[in-house]
Amino acid sequence: MNFIEEMTWRGMIHDIMPGTEEQLNKEMTAGYIGFDPTADSLHIGNLVQIMTLVHFQRAGHKPFALAGGATGMVGDPSGKSQERNLLDNKTLNHNLECVKKQLEKFLDFDCGDNAAELVNNYDWFKEINFLDFIRDVGKHISVNYMMAKDSVKSRLETGMSFTEFSYQLVQGYDYYWLYENKNCKLQMGGSDQWGNIVTGTELIRRKGQGKAFAITTPLIKKADGTKFGKTAGGSIWLDKNKTSPYKFYQYWFNASDEDAANFIRIFTFKTKEEIEALESEHKEAPHLRVLQKALAEDITIRVHGKEELQNAIEASQLLFKKGDEAIAAFKNISEQLFNDVFEGVPQGEVAMSELEQGIEIVSFLTEASGFLPSNKEARRALKENSISINKAKVKMDAIVNTSVLIDNKYILLQRGKKNFFVVKVV
Repeated sequence: MNFIEEMTWRGMIHDIMPGTEEQLNKEMTAGYIGFDPTADSLHIGNLVQIMTLVHFQRAGHKPFALAGGATGMVGDPSGKSQERNLLDNKTLNHNLECVKKQLEKFLDFDCGDNAAELVNNYDWFKEINFLDFIRDVGKHISVNYMMAKDSVKSRLETGMSFTEFSYQLVQGYDYYWLYENKNCKLQMGGSDQWGNIVTGTELIRRKGQGKAFAITTPLIKKADGTKFGKTAGGSIWLDKNKTSPYKFYQYWFNASDEDAANFIRIFTFKTKEEIEALESEHKEAPHLRVLQKALAEDITIRVHGKEELQNAIEASQLLFKKGDEAIAAFKNISEQLFNDVFEGVPQGEVAMSELEQGIEIVSFLTEASGFLPSNKEARRALKENSISINKAKVKMDAIVNTSVLIDNKYILLQRGKKNFFVVKVV
């Protein structure tokens, strides 16, 4: 597999340094991407770089994932409007361990010559003192060169600390160290990293009299202009404790047609032919969301496994189930999954003591839960046969008691097809 060709048709190359493709065609090449350990999980924004490394390895090259234990203490100014809080050693080390485990799901660390390797730049920076660094590294890069970088220019008006200003030198030295010690000749990253990466190639040229290369990927944007990887609830994380597999699956499944066509190229390993066939099928019946389904299933399996995918799919179908099938599904659903599915649905509360005695249905729909505004409205809805409890239709003479509880805590009310209401039992 030709790495550049593969990345090009997938729309994953933004900048490439002259001579890079020739280097990759000439020999197995070691290349790296840095990951910022400011959180204890990677998020789907990091998936672009993870997929880049996997394609790189599949093309027969050797990938290095650099966890920025040292650079995480400094803070990269690229794309940032203000300086961020720096982390202490204990937090950074915890985050690094978590990030390592996530990377191991994607990269092969035991496949011979081109096995992936994890490195932490703290391992070499902890031995360097400040005077040695400014003497041996700083003298090779001029202030004029550093000031010309977009990440610096964009911050000149609002101000920038020396700590952040020096970041490109620190990242540049990472590349130099990997070049000297691991024969690493390629650095990859997002397009906002281009300035930092070429500082590294320049340092290798001036200090090491060597030649190194660079590739960047485009920053992913959604067709509607909203930020990729963000929702009203925040970032979409790879850690299921931060973003549940259900929400993770739903993010991809709810992608627009335009975004799904873009994402399926970037975030899956499906071939060009497979993707084009899916696009043709999708065009015939867009309402079936064939493209989104293929995308969501592929990524959810890779990140969370088949069992979690199945749970996510079943939860997604929960709202459309009827009768005995729906009742059975609600009996088996966990509290976490219930809350995920019905997040944002209006809620009311009812006392357990009232339920234990039993509540007449009209009263339950109005005074007890607050679902409907009046007894008149409740009776009309019941006559129309439009009221369901946990997806089961209820009649005018029904008594609501503890037998209908989901996970001993919730009751799901519904009027018609789309009007849901969650009652929490306290």
